[in-house]
Amino acid sequence: MPRRNPTLAGFLALGLFWGAWAAVLPSVQEATGASKGALGLAMLFVSVGSIPSMFFLAAPAVRRFGARAVSIGCAVFALATVLPGLATTLPVLILTLTLTGVGSGLVDVGINANIGRIETETGARLMPLAHGMYSVGVLVGAVGAGLARGAGVGREEILGAVAVLIALTGLVIATDDAPAQADAQPGFRLAHALLLIGFLGAAAFVVEGGIENWSALYLERQFDAEPAVSGLGPGVFGASMAFGRFFGQAAGRYSDRFLLAGGSALAAGGCTLAALAPDAKLGLIGFAIGGAGVSLNAPIVFGIAARKPDAATAVATVTTIGYLGLLIGPVLVGGVAQVTSLRVSFLVLAAIAAGVAAVASRMRLG
Repeated sequence: MPRRNPTLAGFLALGLFWGAWAAVLPSVQEATGASKGALGLAMLFVSVGSIPSMFFLAAPAVRRFGARAVSIGCAVFALATVLPGLATTLPVLILTLTLTGVGSGLVDVGINANIGRIETETGARLMPLAHGMYSVGVLVGAVGAGLARGAGVGREEILGAVAVLIALTGLVIATDDAPAQADAQPGFRLAHALLLIGFLGAAAFVVEGGIENWSALYLERQFDAEPAVSGLGPGVFGASMAFGRFFGQAAGRYSDRFLLAGGSALAAGGCTLAALAPDAKLGLIGFAIGGAGVSLNAPIVFGIAARKPDAATAVATVTTIGYLGLLIGPVLVGGVAQVTSLRVSFLVLAAIAAGVAAVASRMRLG
């Protein structure tokens, strides 16, 4: 029987970092003196590291080391997560985020390929549960880091503690000796069949990445919220993501099309509410609604890939395409905010979510 718990711990650890990162982002901006636009540009370099890592490092590692490839990724990721907290200039931040992206890409492809393999071997639906664990990690990381900042703990110590937890997770995953499936290399037909769902997922991921990374900064800059309150932005977002994904784990009677289209429409409403909110409370409610709306995007997209004949290869392909959106989202929000305001940025995310809902409602998924 395949062991699922070590890989689920990997999802939890990945979310832990991104939740904590979102909560310490205001401190990073202060330390580096970066504008919102420059900060968004710096976060683009996460993709500069992660996309090549997914293509050229993660897939060969999974083929060679099987499930244990994730533990190797955790070791790299643990080292990289400390570095952005030490940056005091924009160029150094860009370099450290590039290295963070390398580690994140290694872990991301490995854990999704592992869950796809376990689903294939057992016939059990696990993608919503796995991504729900990621959302729990975002919640714990964001709220914990927000409270720590409120108590006077610096960004360096917070990210250092997260790095230790990621490293320990890697040791747990190292006990899983399941081999990788011998997948064929993806041909044009497979890539063409996954292209549309991959880019639809990427558009939805733009919304997810934008809210997750900028919600804390939005609350602090727009409403002068204290760190303990601003940390609730990515925190409630992660909590509602987890709730939606655990709901999706049990919602077998609903079609993928219904869940993706309906959820995206809900996300559009949540982003609009956050953008127009007169105070932090309504902003938090908007982020919670947005999180619930986008919660099933990743499980649905990766689940469709996992049902393809070359499951692990398909998951890696869709992960790479989809996560382009997750990485572009923060950059888009920062760029629009630099020219206009963060409120307008969240209205742009609402429009993108509405577009995903419209397209998904007309597609045959699966």
